[in-house]
Amino acid sequence: MKTTRRNFVFSMLSGAAIIGGASLSDEAIAAQSSRGKALVLYYSWSGNTKIIATQISQKVGGDMVELDLVKPYSRNYNTCTDEAKRDQEQNARPELKTTLPNLAQYDVIYLGYPIWWGSIPMHFYTLLEQNDFSGKTIAPFCSHGGGGIGRSVSDIKRLSPNATVTEGLSVPRAGGSSLSSDIDGWLSKIGLRG
Repeated sequence: MKTTRRNFVFSMLSGAAIIGGASLSDEAIAAQSSRGKALVLYYSWSGNTKIIATQISQKVGGDMVELDLVKPYSRNYNTCTDEAKRDQEQNARPELKTTLPNLAQYDVIYLGYPIWWGSIPMHFYTLLEQNDFSGKTIAPFCSHGGGGIGRSVSDIKRLSPNATVTEGLSVPRAGGSSLSSDIDGWLSKIGLRG
């Protein structure tokens, strides 16, 4: 099994926290300490969700973990959409390859995914059913090709009934030039901005 990677390493250098070579703002440091430890947990098929996850992580601090699958979806778009539709129709639970960190150490989980057929990919069912998110705040965010956030937030709420699930952030593709301000507005709206 692949060991979980931490894409961001914390260190104190001249009074500024450095993550993956990028400085966290004083605001991000304050938000992290006042809101508890954060985990940005995401899956990105095309790279769009990873772009969003990276910006969120830079703003809130915390660890960042990308989900990998034992049997990855095809890299061909049409084949992938067929596979995703099949998994949804069969109510499949694709196996995760990623070993998660101990979730007990986190207060806030920023959960990122592409919208597939109106909701979360089926391996998020695996994730949410096999792990205890009780007492956590889950802040969902997604990338999509034009269909919006769909029923993904209500599905997450149903799968994590003992967690507090915030309003989701819906980003077309990778978000473009407004991504940073869109994330700031969302973090303020859901009360996770310092």
